[in-house]
Amino acid sequence: MKQFLVHDSRDNVGVAVVDIKPGQTAAGETLDGGKSYEIKAIQGIPLGHKIALQAFKIGDTVIKYGEDIGRIVASVQPGEHVHVHNLKTKRW
Repeated sequence: MKQFLVHDSRDNVGVAVVDIKPGQTAAGETLDGGKSYEIKAIQGIPLGHKIALQAFKIGDTVIKYGEDIGRIVASVQPGEHVHVHNLKTKRW
């Protein structure tokens, strides 16, 4: 069973399709099935929220659906929850 999906091959975050528990090894794949992932969740990732597939430093861009959805404002490790506490829009 997959715990997260990656909507586009350019994405650097996945989207949880179930609640992912801290310490759980989560499996994911791209929607086209072309690439599989396995990552240990450092934090709980609620259904519909983003899990980091790579390490991010402050100022890095997050890509979801193949699009720039914002910039990182606090460092993030693979397997961490990416949300409003560490991701902000670039509009302001």
